[in-house]
Amino acid sequence: MKILAGNSNLPLARAIAGYLEMPLTQADVRRFADEEVFVEIHENVRGEDVFVVQSTSFPANDNLMELLICIDALRRASAKRITAVLPYFGYARQDRKPGPRTPISAKLVANLITTAGADRVLAVDLHAGQIQGFFDIPTDNLYAAPVMAADILARSSGQGLMVVSPDVGGVVRARALAKRLNNAPLAIVDKRRDKPGSSEVMNIIGDVSGQHCILIDDIIDSGGTLVNAAQALIDDGAASVTAYLSHGVLSGKAVERVTTSALKELVITDTIQATEEALASPRIRVLSIAPLIGEAIHRIAEESSVSSLFD
Repeated sequence: MKILAGNSNLPLARAIAGYLEMPLTQADVRRFADEEVFVEIHENVRGEDVFVVQSTSFPANDNLMELLICIDALRRASAKRITAVLPYFGYARQDRKPGPRTPISAKLVANLITTAGADRVLAVDLHAGQIQGFFDIPTDNLYAAPVMAADILARSSGQGLMVVSPDVGGVVRARALAKRLNNAPLAIVDKRRDKPGSSEVMNIIGDVSGQHCILIDDIIDSGGTLVNAAQALIDDGAASVTAYLSHGVLSGKAVERVTTSALKELVITDTIQATEEALASPRIRVLSIAPLIGEAIHRIAEESSVSSLFD
């Protein structure tokens, strides 16, 4: 087994390799003068089970090309099996046609990864479960909920906790976390999204008065939805609001919005490498997902069950 890392999230790749007690595969993943991606692997990978760790986060297109070229280099070097490890799968939000003459880019990217030569995919908290069906190769979708639940229980007595979904579409994710928090009660923020990146809170479904609310979602991008939801919960009588999200995209002025919001704390995982601005914010904390990914990689290599990680 070998672990190859792209440039999108080297700290996470090193942490995964550390968990597995093995070095990263020696390779150059660099740019020519005109920004073309070039990959050169400096170790023999013939007949090896190789895992390529690469989030397709910002800059999404550059990181995606790195992933595809790494896979192609491994295929041409006769690797036995190539697994694309995508802690964050970019383009996942384009998983359907929201209007006429629009693409389903998540399917296109899945086709690109498959055509490049990947034999299987390992992802974390895909934006929608059906994206697993976009790949014509085996796909494992890991959930950050166990890591988040352990952190929540370690930092609270478990009393007065209420899990809140920021929209109706996230109810399944919120219910799964609530179950891990000793069957905590559930509330839903009813919102209307007029255009991508903006939303208006309509009302809260559930009684949040005096509750310590845990907002759970998969992605925070501009932060508008999350900040509005936190303020609506406080206005409705919540004692505090803490948010747990798998992927901290945090584009534009998101960090500033979170820092000045009603949120007590925003907790994100390291599927996307946090910026210096995010790390400097007193309201943002990062949880490591490396042990979860590392254990999943170990189980795939050993041909044992991955789903039992979440039993």
